[in-house]
Amino acid sequence: MKSSSPVTETDYIRSTHREFLAAADKALRTPSLQIILGQLGDTLGERNRQAWQLLPNSDLVRQRARQIKDETLAHLHEHLQTLEKSVQQRGGQVHWADDGEAACQIIVDLIRQRGATRVVKSKSMTTEEIHLNPALTAAGIDTVETDLGEYIIQLAGHRPSHIVGPALHLSAAEVAEILSVPAGRKLAVEREVLAGFAREQLRQKFAEAEVGITGANFAVAETGTIVLVSNEGNARLTTALPKMHIAIMGMEKVIPRLADLPYFLKVLARAATGQKLSVYTSFITGARREGETDGAEEFHLVILDNGRSRILGSPLRESLFCIRCGACLNACPIYRSVGGHAYGGVYAGPIGAVLTPLYDGLAANQHLPHASSLCGACQAACPVKIQIPEMLVQLREQLHHEPALKSRWENFAYRMWAKTLRKPWLYRLTTWLATRTIGRWYRSNPWLKKLPGKLQGWTQKRDFPAPAAKRFRDWWDQEGRHES
Repeated sequence: MKSSSPVTETDYIRSTHREFLAAADKALRTPSLQIILGQLGDTLGERNRQAWQLLPNSDLVRQRARQIKDETLAHLHEHLQTLEKSVQQRGGQVHWADDGEAACQIIVDLIRQRGATRVVKSKSMTTEEIHLNPALTAAGIDTVETDLGEYIIQLAGHRPSHIVGPALHLSAAEVAEILSVPAGRKLAVEREVLAGFAREQLRQKFAEAEVGITGANFAVAETGTIVLVSNEGNARLTTALPKMHIAIMGMEKVIPRLADLPYFLKVLARAATGQKLSVYTSFITGARREGETDGAEEFHLVILDNGRSRILGSPLRESLFCIRCGACLNACPIYRSVGGHAYGGVYAGPIGAVLTPLYDGLAANQHLPHASSLCGACQAACPVKIQIPEMLVQLREQLHHEPALKSRWENFAYRMWAKTLRKPWLYRLTTWLATRTIGRWYRSNPWLKKLPGKLQGWTQKRDFPAPAAKRFRDWWDQEGRHES
């Protein structure tokens, strides 16, 4: 943005990291962030739960949405071909991108072909995934995020910390400080004042923009319709005012029929913000036609692979069910402790702990599959019932097949544990010793407050259960067998 320091490639690289443990520790030591995260469960999380309770047959609706996703992925190639044909029949053009670099190049080329230099964007996690903003900036294209949260973090040079609330990690005072820079004056720490200033700035940008870029919540194959869901109205201005509209979507966002859409609209807003329906649900079907008063003269749809084809044929195929609602983040005790930036990639929370290793490599993100208590809260909150805990376990299993990723002591510990479980006599001896020593020492208070060595990490935030003073095997031999 010309009114402040632009977000550069360096900014994105700096805010993308692989140090989950260090970043999580820093987040835990940041009081302001802890206050914000502490309120998350009482706001979005609670509204999410209430919304499901008020929806009749909510479980059946969620199950049907899941089924549609499953069936669509089983015939994804066919549905994407239908989508391409439908878009072309309605005056649009479709472009296929194998990866993020190719997608950025396609978009830059389209903008240059039109001779444009001013772009407005509505909120899109897919554009974050491919680092589109730095690519546009490097090409000399003035790009402005128009979602309020995205606008704030663009000015700050941050990455989104939440799928739905990208600026969730910032307090009102911090937002006022960020917006005061382009304002050229100190803005009051009041929501109305801050939103009013952003509205004033963005309205001018909408009027000047030559190209609008959006994501796509859903793409309907049979009609070629792109569906955009928002609460601010910026998506409508982004698609209605500029002469060219470019939409980019991950290939898994397609759904076969318009009749399938209501199931997803019923669950998306409830899962994301606890609403029955978002304030704005926009249907974009091709370019503006003769007799229509608004809409872009050119419509381009970029369909992104970026590793999705590989995931489609893997045991973790179910991760492609995700509709980017953020419900799993709101429910997750880990996310609610460390926030989104600790995860280091574009996608945070439980689904991010799955997607980031799949997109960017498991070896480079080895801590993320372990960033979960496997409590199942994420799966319970997910509107399409993605089995996130099961996928995290599968990723952990893959990690254990990579000895180079574990320390010498960790490898030794796993080998000894495996050996113990394979030899009944050794298992019996080990458990007998544990109960006769630690179990009896801690009989009156069966919790270990501090574990030795690197195991201390467990007891920094919670106690560890001590072994029982008597094994089940001993109880069974002495009492249980006779009772039964």
